[in-house]
Amino acid sequence: MKNIDPLNLQLAVSRALLQGWMLLSSGDFHAGRFNAMTVGWGFVGAMWNTPYAVAAVRLSRHTHEFLENSDSFTLCAFPKEYRKDLGLLGSVSGRDRDKIAESSLHPIAAQKVASPSYEEAKLSIECRVTYRNEIHEAGFRDPSLMRHYQGEEFHAMYYGEIVAVQGDSG
Repeated sequence: MKNIDPLNLQLAVSRALLQGWMLLSSGDFHAGRFNAMTVGWGFVGAMWNTPYAVAAVRLSRHTHEFLENSDSFTLCAFPKEYRKDLGLLGSVSGRDRDKIAESSLHPIAAQKVASPSYEEAKLSIECRVTYRNEIHEAGFRDPSLMRHYQGEEFHAMYYGEIVAVQGDSG
């Protein structure tokens, strides 16, 4: 993969999230203490005059604990042949078993953050966490969106300043 200036990031991240999913990882790769989960909600854009990625993580997810105790996360997109791995990483908890070892993915050191990237990724967005907030029922202007939370807890939103991007294309 080659380095991509975040200001030139042209990949349809929305399509990757909605159709292909992305893998969010947080923790410390070098210490061997990190977790990953498949995400389908989030966005990339500009905040505070800087390129940002925002990821939505339910409070009950094991990865949430890593995000709470880490200053970084990565968002990685993969070719279609890794869809089964992303399904596993999105449906099995890292609390219960070593789901990364059960997948065919190989974590590698990211360039600028402690959280890992992956050898198989076609895009890796490295983010420094700078802000966090939680979604609450009182904030919804469109009550029909509550259908996404029937019997489920809300999400924490993690705002990550994009500090590095590597990919197959820009």
